[in-house]
Amino acid sequence: MPAARPRTRIQTKNRETILDAGLEVFSTHGFRGATLDQIADVAGLSKPNLLYYFSSKEDIHTSVLSQLLDTWLDPLRRMNPEGNPIDELLGYVRAKLDLSRDYPRESRLFANEILQGAPRMRGAIEGDLKALVTEKAAVLTAWMDQGRIAKVHPVHLIFSIWALTQHYADFDVQVRAVLGPGHDPFVEAETYLETLFKKLLAV
Repeated sequence: MPAARPRTRIQTKNRETILDAGLEVFSTHGFRGATLDQIADVAGLSKPNLLYYFSSKEDIHTSVLSQLLDTWLDPLRRMNPEGNPIDELLGYVRAKLDLSRDYPRESRLFANEILQGAPRMRGAIEGDLKALVTEKAAVLTAWMDQGRIAKVHPVHLIFSIWALTQHYADFDVQVRAVLGPGHDPFVEAETYLETLFKKLLAV
């Protein structure tokens, strides 16, 4: 079977344009409310042109989520087993806060997929995501066994970091309403979470 031809610069650009338009439409209308016509309109392409790159609305949605999941997992991949445990964990917390600040639409889109039972992402969650969490939980456990950080459940520690950082994207309106004007929730959250995790993991 002949190898697939590499995409041209224009093809790559059009795919990126469609995925960005899909993100905008899905994050505004949800999967059920979104249509291919809406995505094509936002992308500035005809519907037939859009269907040249993606076979269906579900194909676009899955591609957007897969791209997002890859971005979301990058900071966890970068956690260095040879580094200082507290520095590595606080660096992960900061990176997750940065993602919540810079990619709020993406975070909410992913949260909605999970709330619906992950019909289009279950394979990736049970595969790549679970494998990475298992790998990094082993790193955390090794640090705990070496007495470098306090002993806590390593997977629930990762869950806590997810919950305490992605909250600021998923519940942005609530966070800003409660804090009121004059507050930068991400700056304040970084200071608070650093204190919290330093105290939790101190030995």
